[in-house]
Order: sequence, then C-alpha cells, then structure tokens
Amino acid sequence: MRLGVLDVGSNTVHLLAVDAHRGARPLPAHSYKAELRLAELLDPDGAIGPDGVDRLVATIADALQAAEDKGCEDVLPFATSAVREATNADQVLARVKSETGVDLEVLTGEQEARLTFLAARRWFGWSAGKLLVLDIGGGSLEIAYGIDEEPDAAVSLPLGAGRLTAGWLPGDPPDPIDVKALRRHVRARIARTVGEFARFGSPDHVVATSKTFKQLARLAGAARSGEGLYVQRELSRTALEEWVPTLATMNSVQRAGLPGVSEGRSAQLLAGALVAEGAMDLFGVETLEVCPWALREGVILRRLDQLAP
Repeated sequence: MRLGVLDVGSNTVHLLAVDAHRGARPLPAHSYKAELRLAELLDPDGAIGPDGVDRLVATIADALQAAEDKGCEDVLPFATSAVREATNADQVLARVKSETGVDLEVLTGEQEARLTFLAARRWFGWSAGKLLVLDIGGGSLEIAYGIDEEPDAAVSLPLGAGRLTAGWLPGDPPDPIDVKALRRHVRARIARTVGEFARFGSPDHVVATSKTFKQLARLAGAARSGEGLYVQRELSRTALEEWVPTLATMNSVQRAGLPGVSEGRSAQLLAGALVAEGAMDLFGVETLEVCPWALREGVILRRLDQLAP
C-alpha cells in the first residue's frame, strides 16, 4: 500500500509518501515540503498568530492534494512541539480539522523520542546493541536510550534550533555575549538529564537524526546526500568543536554558502551546533553516526506493525 505521513513540525510541513507493507522496508515514493518555521511565528503570548495559522491550513491542504495525486491510500498526520506548546493549540487544531478534514495527532515529546528511536533501531538492527539516539528539531531536542525497540529512557527538552535562535540569538551575526549565554543555558538543561541515562551504562552505538546533524556532519566532511542513503556518515566531537567558533562569527548568508547548508536552515545552524556539541560533550560521545530514518519513518513503522498479518 502507499501511505503518506504528514509531519507538521516546528520548521516544516512535510508529506512523505512511501510504498510499504508489513515486514518490508518502506520505500520513499514522493516528498512534499514547505518551510513555515512555526517555532519562530509565536507571538509574545506563545500563540501561533493569524498569518501563521492561515499559512498552516493552506499548506496542509496542498499536502493533502499532493497525497491524493500520488495515490496515497491513507495519510498519517501528526504535529510536534510548535503546535503542542502553542497557547492556542486547541483553536489551531479545530481550524485545521474544519477546513481540511485533517485530525492532527499532537505527539508528546516522549512519543517523538520513542518513535525516532524505533526508526533508528530498525535501520541499524539488533547488532548495534545499546543505542543512544539524539534528534535536534526546530522546537525540541529528543534523547532516547535502550537495547530493545522500546527505549529504556526517553526525554524531550525545549532545545530546538529554531526556538533557541528566535529566543537567544537575535543578531546576525550573533553577539558573542548571546552565544556564550546560550551555550551556558543549553548545557545546563542537558546536564539535568544525563544521570537518568547514565544508570543504564555506556551505549554501544550513538546515533543522530535530523537535518541539523546531517548538515553538521556534511560540514565535517561526510558524504553528500546525493551519494545515497547507505553511505556511512559520521560526526566527531573534535570536528564539531572546531566548527562552532567559526559558525559563531558568520551571518546566515555566509553559512548558507557552506557545503550542505540550506538557506532556510542557515540562521538556525549555530544554535543547533551548540546543542549538538553540548549533548556530545555531556554524554561523553566522541563520534556518532547519522541515521537516514527519523520520526516520520518511526510513525510509518509503528502503523505497519499494527496492521493485521
């Protein structure tokens, strides 16, 4: 069957259509995405403003049309931190439902972490042993750890690249004082969670997902996306620590000129790098591997698991 997964994230609205059946690897068939950066459209009261809601409704309608055009039998719609934490989330969800017919499932942060962990586990398999999975989104950082398909520990922290850029780095390039303050904030928040994971012992394999980690790995010399899914891509803490000071001196236009950095994400890259660096340092990670699958694939895999044999 052809399934569509509609991901209303903090940065983008992304429809991924896949050909899939129970027990098989989902094969991507079509991708439609639009950058809304909802995490940056919140007003001072924490609500998504009227323009943001209008754009969200229109984008979801376009995504549904794309799903129909590509023959999706079903669409699995979900939203993450930007909608979850908006003070007017109920009104936004009601309007989306009334105007598009889409009943968005709002995932909790822990659900995000667990579904992303499932995707990473299926990608790397049982031979990877105990996995530590890191995911930096636009609104939050997810961390999960375990040896099975369900993690032993999973947390979500409000340390997304878009959220932190909007709230902590107003300058372009940013003020060094602001960068230092954000670095201190990020590390303090991550440090509170380290003990929860340390009691399970050291992981056998550390994995990262998300656009932020893919871009940072590309900067550090990893293969281009055009070289395919199955090329191993790694990011070392040493390489990341060398790049962070450079990124801090650049404006968004300069960052967009770097290998693998998209124009739409260039403004967020420094904040994402500070989160990645802090997580790798505090968890004692020297090198991690980038996983091509993440939350969307986790949602699809869970749905396929629920289908009758």
